[in-house]
Amino acid sequence: MDQKDSSVEKLKIVIVDDHPLILGGTFNILRQHYPQAELSTANTAKALLEKVRTISPDLVVIDLSIPEQSGMTAQVETGIQLVQQLIKNYPQLNLMVQSSYVKALIRIKHEIDSHQGGFTLADKGLSTQDMFTRMNWSLQGLTHTKDLNNQLEIKSEWLDVLSLAFEQGLTDKMIAQEMNVAERTVRHYWTKIQDVLNIYPEDSKKEGKNLRVQTEIRAREEGLID
Repeated sequence: MDQKDSSVEKLKIVIVDDHPLILGGTFNILRQHYPQAELSTANTAKALLEKVRTISPDLVVIDLSIPEQSGMTAQVETGIQLVQQLIKNYPQLNLMVQSSYVKALIRIKHEIDSHQGGFTLADKGLSTQDMFTRMNWSLQGLTHTKDLNNQLEIKSEWLDVLSLAFEQGLTDKMIAQEMNVAERTVRHYWTKIQDVLNIYPEDSKKEGKNLRVQTEIRAREEGLID
């Protein structure tokens, strides 16, 4: 047996997804591609972290929309926090995010860029061959984040404003109170957010469109909010 086949035999891969059919399908596909690999699954963030701690996998395949633990609702934010935790605690771990919500990772682009292990993205609409290609890139320690808008630089406080406004429905005054800043600071954040999303008052006025509505639409398109 050559060296390549020997390394494949030793591979340990963990797949996390809360949809049994998708989880089982991914497992079966990987079993065909890596017949000698040690494959295991998890359906919550908590279960995945326990798997990583106990078996030290070579690769983790993550769906972003997952529950924190059994009985809880699947949320994209849970998956993002899971990725952040893995990056922080396992800097050499190879990761592939296989999800319909890969754009949401723009929220932690800086952390992804600093990760030392492989990190690739695979939208669930990709072909099986493309999925395997990106999986192999991750196993080789490569980074592939082409599906993110790499030109988009956004600060954490701007993300807080978007979430508080469009996910919790707070007014600027309430956002200021929640963030413990002046209301004028919140208005300043809005101008920065709209600038980075290429939304400008003069354009919205000319087109007869609501500035905040346009901001919400663009923010969702870019994955900044769910």
